[in-house]
Amino acid sequence: MLTGFLKNRLHFRGFVISDWEGIDRITYPPHANYTYSVQASILAGVDMVMVPYNYPEFINELSNLVKKNVIPMSRIDDAVKRILRVKFSMGLFETPLADNSLANEVGSKEHRELAREAVRKSLVLLQNGKSAAAGPLLPLPKKVPKILVAGSHADNLGYQCGGWTIEWQGIGGNNLTAGTTILNAIKATVNQSTQVVFNENPDPAFVKSNDFSYAIVVVGEQPYAETKGDNLNLTLPEPGPSTINNVCGAVKCVVVVVSGRPLVIEPYLASMDALVAAWLPGSEGQGVADALFGDYGFSGKLARTWFKRVDQLPMNVGDQHYDPLFPFGFGLTTKPSRQSS
Repeated sequence: MLTGFLKNRLHFRGFVISDWEGIDRITYPPHANYTYSVQASILAGVDMVMVPYNYPEFINELSNLVKKNVIPMSRIDDAVKRILRVKFSMGLFETPLADNSLANEVGSKEHRELAREAVRKSLVLLQNGKSAAAGPLLPLPKKVPKILVAGSHADNLGYQCGGWTIEWQGIGGNNLTAGTTILNAIKATVNQSTQVVFNENPDPAFVKSNDFSYAIVVVGEQPYAETKGDNLNLTLPEPGPSTINNVCGAVKCVVVVVSGRPLVIEPYLASMDALVAAWLPGSEGQGVADALFGDYGFSGKLARTWFKRVDQLPMNVGDQHYDPLFPFGFGLTTKPSRQSS
């Protein structure tokens, strides 16, 4: 694939780089036969190897394989030529250091507005109204006496951002980076007379006794990156299900799911009045409120099939028994509503 197809047939003139300790994982357990891993990867067409720690070992193994003519010098020459070609074409030899004259612009107001736009356009409205007779819940009215905001992800910037944010795995909480949580976005959007009550995981008695006009429940996955996110169940983590059941069983509710992928949501669907897939909205939670309250309409579509149960996986469009909860490309739309705030 790397040499015969990518390089020879497609005439790819760039270079191929391995992932972090990627060649170690050619064997199981990783690094069990490093000499073989170096030989197999370089002969296959890998031109640059990402060795995070013990690079002298890699250099020695590769040098020995070349000295023994196991890896021909022509393969080394090809790799070096490809790497140098890319560096020359980028101008790295003339200007080796990046131009940081615009560094202070990163995270500017214009950047955050663009990120906010990306958030609201990527939201996917999966359900809006328990039934046709009940009518749609969204967009939500801004001016009501009192609303409930609940859920582990409502006031957690780290959860909104996910992994690969400042730290490798990301972290929870609101001290990770600058931004707007979904809760704060809701508070900034509703009418000044509307009381916003935040209770992360209320019990049914609390919900029933407070006479809320409606509730917004924000739940999802905790941050992860790479194999830390491997999950054979793909269930919505607790206390998400408990919060949905406690709140949506007592008051009209919209559930916003913050996750890096579809999760098992069918068991809770009947209790919801509306459901929104927000993916990982990052720092600009205001984009979620933009659509919930109708300042902008929902327009996003599913970029992949949303399954009912994990035992259906893998499931793709065109499969003989394609029976998704929400099919590829699905997404309800709404029009902006002009409300006075």
